[in-house]
Amino acid sequence: MRIVFAGTPDPALPSLAALIASPRHDVVAVVTRPDTVAGRGRKASRSPVALLADEHAIPVLTPATASDPEFLAALTDLAPDCCPVVAYGSLLPRSILDVPRFGWVNLHFSLLPAWRGAAPVQAAIAAGDELTGASTFLLEQGMDTGPVFGVMTERIRPDDTTGSLLSRLAEGGATLLESTLDGIADGTVTAVPQSTDGVSAAPKVTTESAHVDWSAPAHAVDRLIRSVTPAPGAWTEIGDTRIKLGPVTIVDEALPVGAVDVRRKAVLIGTASSAVQLGTVQPPGKKPMVASDWARGARLGESVTAR
Repeated sequence: MRIVFAGTPDPALPSLAALIASPRHDVVAVVTRPDTVAGRGRKASRSPVALLADEHAIPVLTPATASDPEFLAALTDLAPDCCPVVAYGSLLPRSILDVPRFGWVNLHFSLLPAWRGAAPVQAAIAAGDELTGASTFLLEQGMDTGPVFGVMTERIRPDDTTGSLLSRLAEGGATLLESTLDGIADGTVTAVPQSTDGVSAAPKVTTESAHVDWSAPAHAVDRLIRSVTPAPGAWTEIGDTRIKLGPVTIVDEALPVGAVDVRRKAVLIGTASSAVQLGTVQPPGKKPMVASDWARGARLGESVTAR
């Protein structure tokens, strides 16, 4: 099939690479978010998907919005049979959805209808789910509501962060997406409407939602921190300093909520249940470091608290 692939960040790369290598499909173009400008030199930065497409001399479309008439014209001229999409990052209007004859097939990192939305992996970890996966479905204008072609499952490990879990889902999901497209080409797969039971939402994670609430139980603090690692990163204020936190370890010891206990080789903070031991921390303007090393240099007072 003639393929136009849509995607932007690193988790989309395994799927794009698999489709480029597939002898059954021809990736004729890639759609991705526009280049960003950042840094002191104000240099333009290509998305990971654009960079991989460049390596293979595949044309790259970067519409400012998916409703741009020029984008519709360019996509129509490409005459794709199907448009697979993985974390593209923009809603698609009906005019765009109608271009490919087999539609847009989205790879979503949850077992739909669970965790529809922008942050399904983060939501699954924060909720304490033991099982998650990925789904391929026919994109429609609702938020991840289209009929499902296929799924894969993945167990969530006790120490998983969003980074580690998403890496595994991206690899397994690439195989699922390729097999879904093969089945569409062969006429051997059928999209099945999603169940109306078990629907849950996974809205975008914000910096504010990554603020640790020490009045929550230790298991909730642990899940929250892992769910926002590596981005945007959990944070708290200790004394007058705002620091980012890496994953923590739950310890069998009680401390008052928010109390910071600095020891020779450990830093503990109290929660609503047992305390947690900090792993790495990142003070403003510095690289991540072992929490006990940071605490020695910070010279925290005896009654300092985290909030």
